[in-house]
Amino acid sequence: MKREKKNHQFFRHRDCEYFPCHETDDIENFNCLFCYCPLYMLGENCGGSFNLKNGVKDCSQCIIPHKRENYGYITGKFSEIAAAMNFSKDQQQE
Repeated sequence: MKREKKNHQFFRHRDCEYFPCHETDDIENFNCLFCYCPLYMLGENCGGSFNLKNGVKDCSQCIIPHKRENYGYITGKFSEIAAAMNFSKDQQQE
């Protein structure tokens, strides 16, 4: 069964001064929808490739949020993001 492409799942901003912000061999499918990766806050559980530099995640080699086909992967992690946000909020209230 062939899946149709859905326009709301993809956005390419060719006029952005940073486009593309990561090296890619597939510029036509470079997705800017998740310009700032919502998975960053999941730390080591984001599923992407990153390095730690002085305790800070360096995601410059990761293109998970920029692949057209990863929209479902990103949105599938929203419950984990919400849980992490609630955990953080609970810690602040203590």
